[in-house]
Amino acid sequence: MEQSRAAPRLQVVLGHLGRPSARAIVGHPTSGTISSASFHPQQFQYSLDNNVLTLEQRKFYEENGYLVIKNLVSDADIQRFRNEFEKICRKEVKPLGLTVMRDVAILKSEYAHGEKMITKVQDFQEDKELFRYCTLPEILKYVECFTGPNIMAMHTMLINKPPDAGKKTSRHPLHQDLHYFPFRPSNLIVCAWTAMEPIDRNNGCLVVLPGTHRGSLKPHDYPKWEGGVNKMFHGIQDYEENTARVHLVMEKGDTVFFHPLLIHGSGRNKTQGFRKAISCHFASADCHYISVKGTSQENIEKEVGGLANKLYGIANTVDLKRRNKAAFGNKERMKNGCRKAKGKRVTGAVGQRCEVSSAEVGFPQSWQCAWEHGCHICCPHTERLSWVVSSPCPELLSP
Repeated sequence: MEQSRAAPRLQVVLGHLGRPSARAIVGHPTSGTISSASFHPQQFQYSLDNNVLTLEQRKFYEENGYLVIKNLVSDADIQRFRNEFEKICRKEVKPLGLTVMRDVAILKSEYAHGEKMITKVQDFQEDKELFRYCTLPEILKYVECFTGPNIMAMHTMLINKPPDAGKKTSRHPLHQDLHYFPFRPSNLIVCAWTAMEPIDRNNGCLVVLPGTHRGSLKPHDYPKWEGGVNKMFHGIQDYEENTARVHLVMEKGDTVFFHPLLIHGSGRNKTQGFRKAISCHFASADCHYISVKGTSQENIEKEVGGLANKLYGIANTVDLKRRNKAAFGNKERMKNGCRKAKGKRVTGAVGQRCEVSSAEVGFPQSWQCAWEHGCHICCPHTERLSWVVSSPCPELLSP
């Protein structure tokens, strides 16, 4: 009797699991069809059990490494982010720790001023208005499907892709974000990337290679482009050029979530306007820092170390492993501004609040250390930590 009742109930549950939500996307072509029979909940590697994603959405992410949610961020929020960016460009606000980037083709132009000079601001975790993006409930409910409940905002960017100056420097080479991140495991990291206006192939939409998140981290370096390449815009050196590509045409407020091993990039902006997007990389507080010595990431470590040394006098001889040991193992630690959203911090991992002395990371003795890992927990209600020194986030500088 019980068995006869259980069968219909099971059919009802399965029907609910397979029902698409109002906000689901799935309108982009993929590298192949997904067989419903080939997936079972216990076989998902790239998302966690949750009641937010439909079964079809989980299958799509499992197969392709990305998922677009339509109309996720409101027009009102996007306008607030735009207004704050314009204030930064006019130097009306100067958030601590913010890194401002410019396109190599217009760097010395006498005609480019204000917003037209700035192609990206990153590490905006100390800007109260922009950091709101990282705490939006509509963003975090999806992020939690990939990271779990202890969520760290590891890297933040507002991208202002300029009209191409004729040298194709507004392009972004195909790359994997994990190349820039000295922490693991990769399956507990996800990027949220929101279009701040309609984005298509004309103004340089994202292009992804579906399914490449299931591969390994590939060697990166600067591409040999005739017109030059922007700083830190590393690209993959040995990918299969015939791999299927998908151009993500997005409307204002649409948000794509993608895995850090997914190969992606963007084309040049062929319009006369600037193309804006805002993004953040999120990681589980259970993630841990690693040494990149002897790996394909060693070149980016050396580059950001050299940049930190040039701009701030930070000794280039202090490698990631030593800094990580100092930050997460020693008694002298630096406040890195981690903020708890929910759950618990994990001792010795990314989510741990810490301090490090200026001597440990090579700062001059006259400096009070404010070395940033760009690692901020997502919570809009917790008291914010102030920084003594405005410094970039050298370990997490990412295009």
